[in-house]
Amino acid sequence: MTDPLEAVVWYVVFLLSTTFHEAAHAWAAKRGGDLTAYRGGQVSLDPRPHIRREPFGMVVLPVLSLVLSGFPFGFASTPYDPVWAERHPRRAAWMSLAGPAANLLLVIAAGLLVRLGIAAGGLTTPESVRIAEIVAGAPGGWSTAAFVLSVFFSLNLILATLNLIPLPPLDGSGALPLVLPGSLAERWRGFVRQPGLAWIGLVAVMMFFGEVFRPVFLLAMSVLHGASFG
Repeated sequence: MTDPLEAVVWYVVFLLSTTFHEAAHAWAAKRGGDLTAYRGGQVSLDPRPHIRREPFGMVVLPVLSLVLSGFPFGFASTPYDPVWAERHPRRAAWMSLAGPAANLLLVIAAGLLVRLGIAAGGLTTPESVRIAEIVAGAPGGWSTAAFVLSVFFSLNLILATLNLIPLPPLDGSGALPLVLPGSLAERWRGFVRQPGLAWIGLVAVMMFFGEVFRPVFLLAMSVLHGASFG
C-alpha cells in the first residue's frame, strides 16, 4: 500500500502538472484568437477552474487510482471553439502542442534542481533509477526533496511523452498537422473526428505505452546523470 504522505505528494504533483498543462492549452488558444477557455477562467495556474470542468478526471479518478495502484491516473480538458480550429488549423495545432510543451518545461526545471542539489551535496545519483527515485538523498541529505523532485520529473515526463503520441484523443494527434503537408493535414483532421476513434486510440496507448516510455525514461536518466542506464 502506498504511504499516505507519498500519496499526497503524487496527487499534488499530478494536480499542479495537469493544471499547468491545461493552462498552457488555454493560453495558446487565447494567443491564437480563441477566447473560449479564457472566458472559462482556464488561463490560470489556479487548479479550481480546471477541477470544476473535470471533477472526476482531476479528483475522483486520480485519488481512486492512487489508493488502488499507487499511481494517479486522471484526465482534464480545455474547451475551444471548433469553428476557430477549422478556420485556423495551425493555431489549433500549436494549442495542442502547448500542453506537452508545458510538461517538458517542468521536466527541465526539475532536472535543473536535481543537478543543483547534487552539486550542493544534498542529493546523489542512485545506484539504480526508478520512476519514484531518479535521485536520492545523500547521507544526512535531502531525502524528502529527492522524492518530490523524482515525482515531479517522472510524472511530467510521462505526461509529455503520453500526450505527444499522435493518436486521438491525445495532443499529439492535434499537433501532427504542423509537420504534414496541407492536403494531408486536412485529411488527417477529418480522420481523427470519426466517432469512436478516441476509444481505439486510448486502448492502443494503454497496450504499448510502457514500451514507448521505457527508452524515453532511460535516455532522460542518461542526460540527467551523464551515465548510461539499462
